[in-house]
Amino acid sequence: LTIFSCDHRRQPPPSAHRPNQPPNSPPKSVKMAPVKKNKKDQNSINSKLALVIKSGKVILGYKSTLKSLRTGKAKLILIAGNTPPLRKSELEYYAMLAKTPVHHFSGTNIEMGTACGKLFRCGTMAILDAGDSDILSDQVA
Repeated sequence: LTIFSCDHRRQPPPSAHRPNQPPNSPPKSVKMAPVKKNKKDQNSINSKLALVIKSGKVILGYKSTLKSLRTGKAKLILIAGNTPPLRKSELEYYAMLAKTPVHHFSGTNIEMGTACGKLFRCGTMAILDAGDSDILSDQVA
């Protein structure tokens, strides 16, 4: 009867240590560059949204937005960043047919609802009348 011992914790050869680090130190974690959200752009779209809600006419919600696109009343469509891809592409398709611009909101549906001054989530919205806001003339991208 022969018994073999196997050491699963294999050590690298002593010459293969990382430069500028002691041989037994753990590897440094790789840090990714943070994705920067432009606060100025975010604040400007939020303030314009607040002005549109006060002085203009908007429709919140997916079904109502689709209906306004089909009737051709929508002037601008806003889609939250975490909207499901299929729903997003469907809205973009309807907007393309209606020749309506689409703005992809960089925040989530929770942040978009907060920007509208609502206490609930808002995934999509259609702007029918901008009111005193210049949100349509800028075509915020």
